[in-house]
Amino acid sequence: MRSNYVFTSESVSEGHPDKVADQISDAIVDLFLSKDPEARVACETLTTTQLVVLAGEIRCKGVYEDGQWAPGALEEIEATVRNVVRKIGYAQDGFHWQTFEFINRLHAQSAHIAQGVDASGNKDEGAGDQGIMFGFACDETPDLMPATLDYSHKILHRLAADRHSGAAPFLEPDAKSQVTLRFADGVPVAATAVVVSTQHQPGYDTGDKEAQLKDYVRGVVTDVLPEGFVTDETVFHINPTGSFEIGGPDGDAGLTGRKIIVDTYGGASPHGGGAFSGKDPTKVDRSAAYVTRYLAKNVVAAGLATRCTIQVSYAIGVSAPLSLYVDTHGTGTAQDADLEAAITKVAADKLGGLTPRGIRMGLGLNKPIYGPTAAYGHFGRKPDGDLFPWERTDLADALKAALG
Repeated sequence: MRSNYVFTSESVSEGHPDKVADQISDAIVDLFLSKDPEARVACETLTTTQLVVLAGEIRCKGVYEDGQWAPGALEEIEATVRNVVRKIGYAQDGFHWQTFEFINRLHAQSAHIAQGVDASGNKDEGAGDQGIMFGFACDETPDLMPATLDYSHKILHRLAADRHSGAAPFLEPDAKSQVTLRFADGVPVAATAVVVSTQHQPGYDTGDKEAQLKDYVRGVVTDVLPEGFVTDETVFHINPTGSFEIGGPDGDAGLTGRKIIVDTYGGASPHGGGAFSGKDPTKVDRSAAYVTRYLAKNVVAAGLATRCTIQVSYAIGVSAPLSLYVDTHGTGTAQDADLEAAITKVAADKLGGLTPRGIRMGLGLNKPIYGPTAAYGHFGRKPDGDLFPWERTDLADALKAALG
């Protein structure tokens, strides 16, 4: 591992067109899971100027069965979609929550996929797809997340909070951030560059109003980053294109699942390639990525390493994972192979194993908990009741005990 370097991560706001799509897709997941905890959902969303399109495969008792929609179901889906856009804050001519055209092309889940995934007879529930999934944790922040991504998220979260509260009424929903930090002896010590592009109301691209917006953004960045990270040498690029009045789906089309690095670790860890939003927890793209984060975070929280990457792999229709790989990047207090054995034991004891059903039941994922995940990252969040259970650190003692 290098000790002295610079590294960059980016984030996008809840109003970014891809994140609008993610939030709509996860609102559909939550809607169906609220009706049927065993619902199957694979919902993709397209957003563009005055248009939202849903597509994908579903199965949900009381909502969509045997190829038929329950009375009122289509209207409830449309109301759910419009409410997501309303809460984000889009009431613009090019994208208005009340007036955009809505097209629903959700349809029945493939029977051939269902026969592989569903439990039947002596067959346990199988993985919803093949693939590889990664979890990661490091000690760069209290949330055990890469610092560059953590601060990128927090900058945009603050902008959104100020916009919603009225503290920054000149802001509009679409925004992006990017934070570059300098690391010395493997520890982040200073911000070398910060980029923030935020949609704004007319007039905030020239004169005193432009200066007001830029001063506000600098103040947020300075407040979010640790004391001393912003120096006279920090380079700021705030709305570097000049004007940013046209934004959101009116400025650029959005699709579910296009911000997978923003959703995870900002490039500090490998990624299996599968998106999360719009998928029910039988899809291991989502649930296995959550459980590997859970396990990696507990390894770091237990003091067993300062960095930990975990990979698992699955075959569609097969319940048991095909592989488990742990890499502590030379920072572990035990051998990585011993950690693999300890993780396997603890996962079996505490979760019921790393099968899709074990993960879902062990973490309580068959609940409508996914809407809050769809903006500002799926990881590094505070566990709150049923929300973000994969962020708990309640396995730390068990992992240490399993290592003897």
